[in-house]
Order: sequence, then C-alpha cells, then structure tokens
Amino acid sequence: MGLNLIKVAVGIENIQHLSERQLTRINSAKARGDVSRLSVITRNMPIRHKEILNGGSLYWVIKGSVQVRQKIIGIEKYRRETGQLACLIILDLNHVRTEQLPFRAFQGWRYLPEDKIPQDLNAKGIEDTQLPHQMAADLKALGLL
Repeated sequence: MGLNLIKVAVGIENIQHLSERQLTRINSAKARGDVSRLSVITRNMPIRHKEILNGGSLYWVIKGSVQVRQKIIGIEKYRRETGQLACLIILDLNHVRTEQLPFRAFQGWRYLPEDKIPQDLNAKGIEDTQLPHQMAADLKALGLL
C-alpha cells in the first residue's frame, strides 16, 4: 500500500460539488486544447513521491471531515506561467467515499499517517450513496456508519 496525502477542498460544499468542479476543470482544459487530465497544482514536490506512487491516494477534507479519496496516478514537476516551479499531483477521476473522519483545517497538503486513514465505505459493506454530510456525521456518532 502506498503513502497517502490529505488536502482541504477549499470552497467545496460536498462530494458532488467536488466532482462537478473537477469535471468543469477537465472540460475547460479540453476546450483550450490542453491535456485533459485531473491534477492538483502545489508548490512543493512530495519528498516521498515514490512511496505515494505505489498505490497512494489523496484524501479530501470537505467541510471539516475527510469524506472521499482519489487514487494518485502521477506526480510531475510543473512550471507555472510565472516561471515558478511547482508540482502536479495527477488524480484518477473516480471518487471513493470513505467513512467520515473529523480533520482540522490546514494549508497545502500533508502526509496522512497510516493510523488516521478512514476506511472506504464499500469496504464496510455500505453502498456508495450520497448521504447528506450532517446525516452521515449523525449516523457515525450513533455507531451506524
């Protein structure tokens, strides 16, 4: 299993909103004639990028809790329009819902420690339906999720 990253989805309301925003970015790239792949631009290249590429995922914090992950399929150096070096974290398009894990806000990305990784919902035998955020949090508090 690879090393995982975690990042706050700033301005995102729910998983559906994240998916829509990502699809809009891909379609905009296609319209410009650019390569249409889903990526996150970040300032720093992860030092442990080889471990990440060995099956790692990017876990998204949405509204104060981890809710979904996307498999990381590539990491590349990138040069911004300003000439400044950056890093592209290339993501698979599929969203895998996870059990909700409260997580405080932070800037940039972080390595996600092994003991903090939330289980995939389908691994717990729960269908991947779009439960409202508050309902899922309440069900988890009751021990039902």
